[in-house]
Amino acid sequence: MITTESLETLIAEHPFWDGLNPQYISLLKESTELARYGVGQQVFQEGQDAEHLYLIQHGQVALETFVPGRGMVTTEAIVTGDALGWSWLFPPYRWHFSARSIEPTELIVFDAARLRAHAQENHDFGYELVTRMARVMLNRLQATRMKLLDFYHVLC
Repeated sequence: MITTESLETLIAEHPFWDGLNPQYISLLKESTELARYGVGQQVFQEGQDAEHLYLIQHGQVALETFVPGRGMVTTEAIVTGDALGWSWLFPPYRWHFSARSIEPTELIVFDAARLRAHAQENHDFGYELVTRMARVMLNRLQATRMKLLDFYHVLC
């Protein structure tokens, strides 16, 4: 079983929170838990309520979407040290993709409603949170851009 102190250490040492003001770590641990997924387990489902921010402590998760005529298609693999999901930050707070573990995976799971409430109450924390999520979004968009360039290169 993980202790509160060790959960606090996991949060503080995760790359997503690198450089975060230490005063926010105790705030974060109040709405955090550790979750473990086996191979092939669903983390979240496209269209469902987005209620958590996930940080990958160990393992790998596939982002998937349903494509008519093809079924579920993996768009990207999210790995150790990465953040998973940003739909929890923007209304209507519903997942736009599905996520499934592709190897044994350990996730640090944050309650999204509490993160949003803390961000509203403390704008400095909110700025930190949104800036970090924007960095994740930018990296994902750049990765998608590279895939599109590869795709169109194959077609030409």
